[in-house]
Amino acid sequence: MIFGVNGIIFAPPFFAPNYGRLISNMKLSQFRFHLPPELIAQQPTEDRDKCRMMVLDRNKKTIEHRMFTDILDYFSDGDVLVLNNTKVFPARLYGTKEKTGARIEVFLLRELNQETRLWDVLVDPARKIRIGNKLYFGDDDALVAEVIDNTTSRGRTLRFLFDGPYSEFKKTLQRLGKTPLPKIIPREIMPEDAEWYQTIFAKHEGAVAAPTAGLHFSRELMKRLELKGVNFAEITLHAGLGNFRQIEVEDLSKHKMDSEELLIGGRAVETVNCAIDSKKRICAIGTTSVKAMESSLTISKHLKQFDGWTNRFLFPPYQVKLPDSMVTNFHLPISSMMMLVAAFAGYDFLMKAYREAIKENYKFFTYGDAMLVI
Repeated sequence: MIFGVNGIIFAPPFFAPNYGRLISNMKLSQFRFHLPPELIAQQPTEDRDKCRMMVLDRNKKTIEHRMFTDILDYFSDGDVLVLNNTKVFPARLYGTKEKTGARIEVFLLRELNQETRLWDVLVDPARKIRIGNKLYFGDDDALVAEVIDNTTSRGRTLRFLFDGPYSEFKKTLQRLGKTPLPKIIPREIMPEDAEWYQTIFAKHEGAVAAPTAGLHFSRELMKRLELKGVNFAEITLHAGLGNFRQIEVEDLSKHKMDSEELLIGGRAVETVNCAIDSKKRICAIGTTSVKAMESSLTISKHLKQFDGWTNRFLFPPYQVKLPDSMVTNFHLPISSMMMLVAAFAGYDFLMKAYREAIKENYKFFTYGDAMLVI
């Protein structure tokens, strides 16, 4: 029997059987496993870089238990860490519906038109919202929105009725918005989440989900890596809510990922390709960095510049071609992020690691512990 708690899909207390021989036809059910709810981290460790880190060696098929600061032992002069410098914006708004005063939650997904203040959004409860309804936000109704489309695949389209300059409009959104912490973490959003749910290298606003592998890096740790001669290549992939959208098809080849905006500039391309030619290690920090690089490959398996959108969905038996190592978190059952890591680490090896993680009480999900796959 499958059952759900706070949006998490759980299976009975066993992992899927060994499907190694069937890897050419991976199914959703192969990624179901029992995750004890108490292993979902409610907040990060006191110091970003002091979490636990499981190290998977794909060649030796070994599993080590380390601390995240030990990442220094695995990289040296000329190696490159590829970072996603997207910045999460406070995408969750709470308002009221006109006339009835019903409480409405609006989750901002994507800005469609800056000039007309059009946004794609999710609303909850959706059944109460119709075209033409007005929504009011803030104690002083500082922000008003009108529903203009009720039929988009992602939810609704709102037009914010704001007469001031765009800069003031964005400041109002920042003031009224809340950190878009996934609801799977069953607690109220705290002021500390605004800092916790943001990497220290975040620069370009546009994500509604944090690239969580990057949350483990502190400024001190990055400085120590830099002193060892490790280089950093920054790309921008604005992670969307599609990363948490439930996959509803058993045949994974039928699932369609939401598109996410991706920018890879010339400096990152030069840094990565120089390291490839020098046979140095290329480490993707997070599934978003893997997705970004695999979306912009040349025939010679080098990186090229990119400015557009990607909807890549990576799962076994796909072979990741560019990064040769990655840092990631421990992900939820049947999540697209877990499937991408399985494509990188190997399905059987990853399932073995997850069994070990549960046995050793590693923390999962957004604020959880780290995994390094080499």
